[in-house]
Amino acid sequence: MELPVNYNDTPFSERRAVREEYARIQEGKCSHCGAQLDGAPTAEILSKRINTRLFPENFFKWPVHLHHDHDTGMTIGAVHSTCNAVLWQYHGE
Repeated sequence: MELPVNYNDTPFSERRAVREEYARIQEGKCSHCGAQLDGAPTAEILSKRINTRLFPENFFKWPVHLHHDHDTGMTIGAVHSTCNAVLWQYHGE
């Protein structure tokens, strides 16, 4: 699989494969905080207050998300759901 891909043009059914490919090339680590994707984000991320009302109902149901540029749609990497929330809420990503 050639990365990055356009998140907006990637069917939901194919996004899992994209996340898994990013996880593979990132050696299982979150592209934002650097902690293992199959574990918790770093203490710094966990210390951030997240306004869960800003996110869709099932946003935190999936532990690993695809970080993508909201202007271009291009994927950036695999991140913890909490890291994705921090990126959006605190950094506008």
